[in-house]
Amino acid sequence: MRQVIITGNDLTLDDLVAVCRKNAPVALSEDAKEKILRSRETVDKLVEEGRTVYGVTTGFGKFSDVIVSAEECKTLQRNLIMTHAVGAGEPFSRDVSRGIILLRVNNLAKGFSGIRLETVQTLIAMLNRGVTPIIPQKGSLGASGDLAPLAHMVLPMLGLGEAEFDGFRMAGSQAMLQAGIPVIELTAKEGLALINGTQAMTAVGALTLYDSIQLMKTAEIAAAMSFEANRGVIDALDERLHAVRPHTGQIRSAQILRRLLEGSGNVTHQAEIRIQDGYSLRCAPVVHGASRDAIAYIRGLVETEMNSVTDNPIIFSETQEAISGGNFHGQPMALAFDFLGIALSELANISERRIERLVNPAIGGFPAFLVEKGGLNSGFMIVQYAAAALVSENKVLAHPASVDSIPSSANQEDHVSMGTIAARKAGDIMRHVRRVLAMELMCGCQAVDLLGNMGYGPDKLGKGTRPAYDVIREVCDKLVEDRPLYDDINRCESVITTETLIERVEDAVGDIA
Repeated sequence: MRQVIITGNDLTLDDLVAVCRKNAPVALSEDAKEKILRSRETVDKLVEEGRTVYGVTTGFGKFSDVIVSAEECKTLQRNLIMTHAVGAGEPFSRDVSRGIILLRVNNLAKGFSGIRLETVQTLIAMLNRGVTPIIPQKGSLGASGDLAPLAHMVLPMLGLGEAEFDGFRMAGSQAMLQAGIPVIELTAKEGLALINGTQAMTAVGALTLYDSIQLMKTAEIAAAMSFEANRGVIDALDERLHAVRPHTGQIRSAQILRRLLEGSGNVTHQAEIRIQDGYSLRCAPVVHGASRDAIAYIRGLVETEMNSVTDNPIIFSETQEAISGGNFHGQPMALAFDFLGIALSELANISERRIERLVNPAIGGFPAFLVEKGGLNSGFMIVQYAAAALVSENKVLAHPASVDSIPSSANQEDHVSMGTIAARKAGDIMRHVRRVLAMELMCGCQAVDLLGNMGYGPDKLGKGTRPAYDVIREVCDKLVEDRPLYDDINRCESVITTETLIERVEDAVGDIA
């Protein structure tokens, strides 16, 4: 597996996924090491000179006017970590916790934080040897960065807190011992350098963003399958229609739908069986395209943040200065992840409406709830209920977290971002969308099977919908008589999560990103 070299400047979403989910090894570039050493020399000089520097020779937050002696610097930094580790709730998943470490390392590698090289190398050793801190999900205001989650990240480095190692949750000291990683003692500025930043919200949001990019592909596949099942009017995908409203995402979504449906004998033309389809089919490129554009915009913001300095104070070695500012504030990510949640919600909204078109006999013309011998069998009736419930919950979750703020630290920190809440909500929405799309794919394949009774069906599927149908049918049989459907949905969702569905479709039609 390729090694991810950390420079501080060019970490990508794909790098993040490689490290967090595929355990790719990590190393610092030589240039990053030099920058870290220079930055540390500056901090040591500032302490030696007795200069007043926030968080180095002073307390934190409201205590910024309390001077701390050089002899007390180590105690100050250790106390900072212990008192700030007050997170609540269930811990982040392993991939998110690894993402938090990786993003912090990348931030420190830029050489503006004054941390020691050996401290950064301890974090890298934790990644490479599989020590994952137990980090509670809740408790961050998103400014001054993600203080509580990042403090929990640091605890095992000090022989405190908890961590997961080799599949077991244990004391942080034990995890470090078993992994052969020495615990450390923090010196001046290091505690603050480790916890003052946006890495928790960015890790959560960046991994959700990566999954959203894959879900965007899945949404196109699901829509194409519903298009087949409804014998949709393909004229609505005409390239000329979308060229005269030239939003990039809309044009791309229409292009992908045309590619997926290429060669289909199920689709129709205007006035062949109807003049036009309902909006959830006819407007799919417009709605999907808007979410596609939003996701592309958010990706640019997130990859900028992944490679930014979000510390405070920031150390400028060239001028031997430590300047306090607000780079830790999470507002750029808070707005981005609220937007991501909204963009994802719309994919589920329109998907659920396509499900309704399939299960409702008054609209789709299929047997009620896509099952023969209805009445005795309920078929997919409650699948639509469950999809509607998830869609409705998404509407609650899509309410922006970023419009909220509450003062902290005796009103010294009087505006905060709630960015970590926004990121977590976007993750919940993404998982709901994935489930709804799995339901649509399952219903779409059932409806396509029922088309076989009318002389159409699976044998006439398009270039991209045929492999999608085959993947679903490998894990979920046609419903003839009622059976428990939750496991069918789970299996359909699994082919989305593992990207099996996307891989098989892209093998047939090429890239659908």
